[in-house]
Amino acid sequence: MVLGFVQFAPVFGEKQKNFNAVEELLKGLNADLLVLPELFATGYAFQSQEEVLSLSEVPGKETSLFLRHIAGISHATIVAGFIERENSSLYNAAMMVDAAGIIGIYRKLHLFNKEKLWFTQGDRVPEVFSVKRVKIGMMICFDWIFPETCRTLALKGVQVIAHPSNLVLPWAQQAMITRCLENHVFAVTANRIGREKRGADDFTFTGQSQITGCKGEILAYAPDDKDWVQITDINPTEANDKSVNPYNDLFIDRRNNFYKL
Repeated sequence: MVLGFVQFAPVFGEKQKNFNAVEELLKGLNADLLVLPELFATGYAFQSQEEVLSLSEVPGKETSLFLRHIAGISHATIVAGFIERENSSLYNAAMMVDAAGIIGIYRKLHLFNKEKLWFTQGDRVPEVFSVKRVKIGMMICFDWIFPETCRTLALKGVQVIAHPSNLVLPWAQQAMITRCLENHVFAVTANRIGREKRGADDFTFTGQSQITGCKGEILAYAPDDKDWVQITDINPTEANDKSVNPYNDLFIDRRNNFYKL
């Protein structure tokens, strides 16, 4: 399976410009799974609930249609962040899309910083979806700091975790090595770059998108300040092997009577 990420600097509030930037970066690229950043089409530094609402959408509208379009061009399944609107609730969400339509949606469980002012907490257990016979799950950005997110997906049989991100803290890339090692899963962390200064907020995003192997190895890595697209070929069935040595298995050795999850 060929995995890839797209790293770039979205322009706040300019969906079409961001769509155009992604399409240009993906020109001529073919893959099986491509991951874009969290909130890739809208930017991040919201200043009011009204602003978030104006950039939100119900599934099936402009961002979904764009992702279907690039899925068709790249022959890939795409995972990307967007603002999902459902009735009066707004979610920091990610959708998994192929050329035929939406496969699934994940709503961020662990909101970071002022996201708590703008978004409703995710209300669904993370799911695993079968894509080309590969089991893929989603999490978003700050979910990395809660080991339960990856472990939940791993216990459901996930082989590859798609991780759209807008990272500003410096630890996530290293932490994903541990998340992948302790669960023996692959992960694609697609981060953004650039600076967003709006109102009292001033965010500098760390870039350094990466693809992490199921033994914690770095398979692909981006710089911290450049638009970057990278792909790598993996064997997802390697994630099915949870053994550490002939005597230890990451899941069989769990002492479930002493803890939950």
